[in-house]
Amino acid sequence: MKQPLGAICVFCGASHGARPEYPAAAFELGRTIARQGLTLVYGGGRAGLMGAVADAALGAGGRVVGVITKLLESRELAHTGITELRVVDSMHERKMMMADLADAFVALPGGLGTLDELFEILAWAQLGIHSKPVGLLNTAGYYDPVMVFLDQVEREKFLRLNHRTEVVFEASVDRMLERLSSGGPAGARFPSAPPQPG
Repeated sequence: MKQPLGAICVFCGASHGARPEYPAAAFELGRTIARQGLTLVYGGGRAGLMGAVADAALGAGGRVVGVITKLLESRELAHTGITELRVVDSMHERKMMMADLADAFVALPGGLGTLDELFEILAWAQLGIHSKPVGLLNTAGYYDPVMVFLDQVEREKFLRLNHRTEVVFEASVDRMLERLSSGGPAGARFPSAPPQPG
């Protein structure tokens, strides 16, 4: 059943990366989120793909909410032109607030920070902390190795979710948002955490 989305949380790098396809995908995602009347939630930065997705959403008349730590703000890395900037004390608070504000998650290409956010949100889903759809925007095949690695994790019996069916894996922005709106592949949801002993 189609689930209405109000806000999309985007995880992405503070660098533009090595390929022109990466900022192009960030721009397209930000613009499309805004044109669909959705709010963009992201890490509050002005550089790299973070700045590109925010600027694209703003340019299309969208609402953009950034969440950044005091440390990063003090380094003048915050985007001061967005609709709303929330400043928190720690990275953990940042991730929690972004998750609370969002109805779905999309990971653009990015580095360790992006991967940290992605894997934490998947871990929370596996634990039953949330049941919001999660997508990987596989621009220029960037996330192919991640899915291969998750195949290995699953084969070795360390994974309780079926990432091949329960994570939206798309190279197309339009198709990504369409599938997130329907709750992911075939309306899939992550399993609830198993009962804890005693």
